[in-house]
Amino acid sequence: MSLRRKLTQGLGALVLTGVAAFAWLAWPAQPIAIEPAPTTVPLNDPHTIERGRYLSVLGNCQACHTARGGTPFAGGMGIVTPFGTVYGSNLTPGSDGLGAWSADDFWRALHHGQARDGRWLNPAFPYNNTTHLTREDSDALYAFFRSLPASDKVVPAHDLRWPYNTQFALKAWRTLYFRAEAYTPPQPGASSAELLRGAYLVNGPGHCSACHVPRDALGGQSDLLGLSGGLIPMQRWYAPSLLDPAEAGVQNWSVDEIVALFKDGRARDALVSGPMAEVVQHSTQHWKAEDLQAMARYLQQLPVEHTTRRQAPSAPDSRTLSAGAKQYEQHCAQCHGAQGEGVRHNGAIAYPPLAGNRTVTMASPANLVQIVLNGGFGPVTRGHPRPFGMPPFVLQMSDSELAEVLSYVRTQWGNQAEPVSSLDVQQMRGPLR
Repeated sequence: MSLRRKLTQGLGALVLTGVAAFAWLAWPAQPIAIEPAPTTVPLNDPHTIERGRYLSVLGNCQACHTARGGTPFAGGMGIVTPFGTVYGSNLTPGSDGLGAWSADDFWRALHHGQARDGRWLNPAFPYNNTTHLTREDSDALYAFFRSLPASDKVVPAHDLRWPYNTQFALKAWRTLYFRAEAYTPPQPGASSAELLRGAYLVNGPGHCSACHVPRDALGGQSDLLGLSGGLIPMQRWYAPSLLDPAEAGVQNWSVDEIVALFKDGRARDALVSGPMAEVVQHSTQHWKAEDLQAMARYLQQLPVEHTTRRQAPSAPDSRTLSAGAKQYEQHCAQCHGAQGEGVRHNGAIAYPPLAGNRTVTMASPANLVQIVLNGGFGPVTRGHPRPFGMPPFVLQMSDSELAEVLSYVRTQWGNQAEPVSSLDVQQMRGPLR
């Protein structure tokens, strides 16, 4: 066979393969067949509905499915992504919500990431996590949502750029990053029931990896249950690694300390702020004590993986240090102390110390920049009903001034972290909130 003929045949095979792949991606999806539920859940039973309500708190469903000032769970909340804006769906039994959905349809959405009409759902809905929910929990959630007052509010269509607004793209994304996972019940002797419950909460309803995972340019990666930390792009916050004790790992904390952080919003010398403050505010402070403890024990036993960073950070120049010291004395020392020691009120931390503070010394300065720019506000909890807050400096400090003071803070009192540049601040400076 001649070389020319071989090349022609090879090219033809490649074209046919491409056409076949395109046809498969473009072929309209049909609703995935759902097997009968292994256990019949009484959907009208008050205990089932209450269980579903609690599951909605575990998953903080209201955060994405309630527009600001709108009817709870009626959708319309705009979630800005690198690909455009996705709007949270209406979960009430209204005509634009779950009114025509069955429990099987709802399970198909949670477990397979597919709407009742066969459309693939946008992965801003964390179905990589909800696929791990049990069918019983899915049915309880459905029972709760269908018990809500019906809202006929029409949710705006997603405003996504081409090709991310196509079913073609969603099918390709799923092929790369998603696999429906059947929940495996605990096996006797495999591990403690408490640890298994903690793993279920973290990976399933709690969907911690939706934020604490690094993502590639397409918004995915090979392990979307990973917890090694990642930038939340459009929010410009960094969800720190839960594997690295130098970031947000709690492997060397006690269970009681971990529980206090999620229940009260503060523990040891740590205060939650930013997106995590909203999670504590609306979700974890309302968890049952046994679930908080199960999650704490699971997070405590995660493997330690240190985030890559320079062994010997570069030092800022003397001019930057001098200017940063003046900015610190003027704006920061009154609350955080002349030596970054912080302030305590009634024995508990009021203004956190900056010396040895993990937010200060993390490789990424994103959270530090956001707190100084937009303010630091803790959640209101029963154990911490009047949290002290930090005012925003977005209108008071230029990029260079903010870079100077943060470079000073990151290199003083034993802190060893890279200086912050004006470009770093400019890249992290988002719209006013």
